[in-house]
Amino acid sequence: MSDYWTPAHHAVEHEDAEALARLLAHGSDPNEVFSNMTLLTHAIDVEGDGSLQSGQPLTVHTTAVLLAFGADPELADPDGRIPMDIANHYGHDLAAKLLWAHISGRAAGNR
Repeated sequence: MSDYWTPAHHAVEHEDAEALARLLAHGSDPNEVFSNMTLLTHAIDVEGDGSLQSGQPLTVHTTAVLLAFGADPELADPDGRIPMDIANHYGHDLAAKLLWAHISGRAAGNR
């Protein structure tokens, strides 16, 4: 399965924030699209789905790394879903708050 994903999507799929940060620091595109997901929609989906499957609390580390490296919090995936759609689907309030902070910060910067 590891050959299926791009390296950045593989790191997201395995919630490996350290590997993801290294890839982004070395030039991987934080807005990369693979299959039907951006890295950010993939991260939020993995965090939400992982929590549902494991019963463990929601995590937000891969979402935070992507936003820190400039992922667009409003970029829709090929299916038209924006990151906030995925966060709302899972009730992922941590991701939603991070997304809003980045969206608000961008809006403030454009004033």
